[in-house]
Amino acid sequence: MPTVSAISRSNEVISKMRIKHLLTGLNHRRCQRYSTGFTLLEVLVALVIVGTALGACLRAVGSLTRNSDGLRASMMATWSAENKLTQIRLASEFPDVGESDFDCPQGDLLLVCHEQVLATPNPMFRRVEVSVADSQYPDRRIIKLNQLVPR
Repeated sequence: MPTVSAISRSNEVISKMRIKHLLTGLNHRRCQRYSTGFTLLEVLVALVIVGTALGACLRAVGSLTRNSDGLRASMMATWSAENKLTQIRLASEFPDVGESDFDCPQGDLLLVCHEQVLATPNPMFRRVEVSVADSQYPDRRIIKLNQLVPR
């Protein structure tokens, strides 16, 4: 038969094991509770990646905006030059050799047209060149169109 001291020792061992088991179970539960979310470092890395992507997107949108303004100016300048060449064609007159400058606005865009009439090797034709520039930057030509006009 076991003695009282042996029984009390075994009860102590069992109670220590139970306490140890309970403590490890609590620690395990705590680890599970904390491991379900993201760490601060992971969140910061994600924010850096998202911020970099947004910065690249903003840069692309700005570039597209600048390009659309240039395309709009080019289209308006083409219309102005084509309008002048159509007027010359419809006038059914043989243009005199020379140069002239005139305003040719389109919408809210202020443009300046430069018309140059040149002689050709064939006296029955004249070459008409119409260059269009922005009135703020008259030295920077946007477009230049040519046309042959018969007598």
